[in-house]
Amino acid sequence: MRLTAFWNNMHQQFGEAYAQSLAKDYVIEGLGSRTVQQALADGASPKEVWRAVCDAFDLPFSVR
Repeated sequence: MRLTAFWNNMHQQFGEAYAQSLAKDYVIEGLGSRTVQQALADGASPKEVWRAVCDAFDLPFSVR
């Protein structure tokens, strides 16, 4: 998954403003207790981060 696809998914699921806030502020256990932005900056793949977001927010299988 490319980073642009990751952000498109985030915006589709959470809306543009909330997706940015979530990425900056919400700590996700599945990312090693990091935020989305921290995980991506540390080199985590967008696919890995997207899976952690899906798990944390119990998103339906169809968007995973």
